[in-house]
Amino acid sequence: MCGIVGYLDLCGNPCDRALLSAMNDQMIHRGPDDEGYYFSDEVGFGFRRLSIIDVGGGHQPLANEDATVWLLFNGEIYNYKELRGELVDRGHTFKTETDSEVIVHLYEEYGMDFLTKLRGMFAIAIWDEVRRMLVLARDLFGIKPLYYTAGSGFLAFASEIKSLLSIPEVSRDIDRESFWNYLTFQYVPEPGTMFQDVKKLPPAHFLVCQDGRWEVKRYDQLAFAPLDMPVNYFVQGTLDVLRTSVRAHMNSDVPRGAFLSSGVDSSAIVALLRELEEVQTFTVGFEGAGGQSELEFAKETARVLGTQHRDTVVSAKTYWDALPRLVYHQDEPVADPSAIALYFVAELASQYVTVVLSGEGADEIFGGYTIYREPLSLRVFDYIPLGVRRTLGGFAELLPYGMKGRGFLLRGSTPLEERFFGNANLFSERDKQEFVRIHPEVERLRRSTDITKVYYDRAANYDPVTKMQFLDLHTWLPGDILMKADKMTMANSLELRVPFLDKEVFRFAAQIPFDYRLSNGTTKNVLREAVRSILPSEVAERKKLGFPVPLRKWLREEFYKPVRELIGGCPLDDLFDKEYVLQMLEEHKSGVRDHARKVWAIVVFVLWYEAFVGNTRVFVPQAPESVKIRRERMYDAVGESHGI
Repeated sequence: MCGIVGYLDLCGNPCDRALLSAMNDQMIHRGPDDEGYYFSDEVGFGFRRLSIIDVGGGHQPLANEDATVWLLFNGEIYNYKELRGELVDRGHTFKTETDSEVIVHLYEEYGMDFLTKLRGMFAIAIWDEVRRMLVLARDLFGIKPLYYTAGSGFLAFASEIKSLLSIPEVSRDIDRESFWNYLTFQYVPEPGTMFQDVKKLPPAHFLVCQDGRWEVKRYDQLAFAPLDMPVNYFVQGTLDVLRTSVRAHMNSDVPRGAFLSSGVDSSAIVALLRELEEVQTFTVGFEGAGGQSELEFAKETARVLGTQHRDTVVSAKTYWDALPRLVYHQDEPVADPSAIALYFVAELASQYVTVVLSGEGADEIFGGYTIYREPLSLRVFDYIPLGVRRTLGGFAELLPYGMKGRGFLLRGSTPLEERFFGNANLFSERDKQEFVRIHPEVERLRRSTDITKVYYDRAANYDPVTKMQFLDLHTWLPGDILMKADKMTMANSLELRVPFLDKEVFRFAAQIPFDYRLSNGTTKNVLREAVRSILPSEVAERKKLGFPVPLRKWLREEFYKPVRELIGGCPLDDLFDKEYVLQMLEEHKSGVRDHARKVWAIVVFVLWYEAFVGNTRVFVPQAPESVKIRRERMYDAVGESHGI
């Protein structure tokens, strides 16, 4: 795992070496073990390394035999040994034992088709000296990030936006359309970012730049294809493919561990790991979480599975004090309170291991979110003409907020494509029009439905439940779940691996009919049945909490005063009505309405603004303290084994 940066001068001028070094320095936390550079006339590559495989021989940038193809690679390729064997048979010569070098020779052998052969997570940059061509690529699910910016006469890329902001020509101006969409989705949908000049390369896409021109293309896609097979076929097959994936994700030359929450996803990963080796597990809890705390559930699961378990408890003060720095690490605002929770458990784990496995992706692939059951509960509305349903919706709008049945009527009278935007739907279009400052460009802003329409169109032939999963796989998963997973673990120089987000796991799970996924009164039923043989029944059936943060309580108590001061004092009157937001905070404090997630979205945005635009909070790039602690522990362990 590492950080990659690059700069291509489209006019053929030599790359500025000092600039590239400054870009690379912004990501020292992603790779404290090593750095490397490659320069060739108009192109420059920079690399920060966190050593995982072939610790002694994995230096990058890395080239083929005659130095005509150069590579930067962030991620892990889990089928690299099989691919290496095939390439050796075809006459390729290898200098290292790394998965990185396999990518170089795959490109030589297959051209751009090499991407479909990779099983893993990756952000890749290739410079083809002969063709004078730059290639950028991102994995199928978007596990690893890759940003780029194209200015007057240059194209640059990096694992993190803060590296691109080192380029003087890159503006820090806010993209108002991204802000508009952030308020609904709680993250910025791809390919946009909160910066006008910076874009994300979407998952399963590559960018090619040659002769001063560049374009982005899709190389693969996710698709559901249900099979008419007995449920037991899927139950056994799910366990088999997960077991294979976990084994593949164990490949490393450094200590491994796993995050362990209360739910079936992480517990299944830990149980499968435990079949193969001793396991260290880690979890986090929060003061004031009460019955929603993960700690006791995780401890009990760890006891049953026999892991070496550690946890940490975070107070409201610790959370608030760390928040500005962690928003800075995110690069752009993500208003998910659990993102910060993930940082603290990663901080704990990084003191003991370099790699952790986690359960991200299980809900999107196997149908785990409770909201996926909504189409089943609203089936009665399918028999009502759309015009009548619209009338019912208008009537429901007039009912008092909180009145029993109001929400049911509103949801049932609204087509799926207009009510489901993913697992977060904070501000409606009407809400935003009330407090976002109107500018001429607002008239051209895309509505939330414009963002999701492209995915609903591609999923037109799917059932409603599968449509929801398909949308989440392309929006919520890369925009929120995987973004926070990468940024919060890499802030601690910790590599996170996600065995559920494996192309072979998805290929099998995509064959499961939706009525098998949601049955027996629960979600991801096939997965739960599949792991019953390796988990206690109470764990397999347990409701997921997901490192819950007591945000509602903290906003009424510990966070109330600092949040009021933060929003009241921010210089963003030209962007939104601060009094509107402060009124939401007062209503939340008094218990009139639950505005916790909406207020939090503004809090995170303001902190992001202070770090990246207003420059009122300045953070110096540095390797985390946990890296030093981890190295000391590893040295002590080696010393003990040799009698030192």
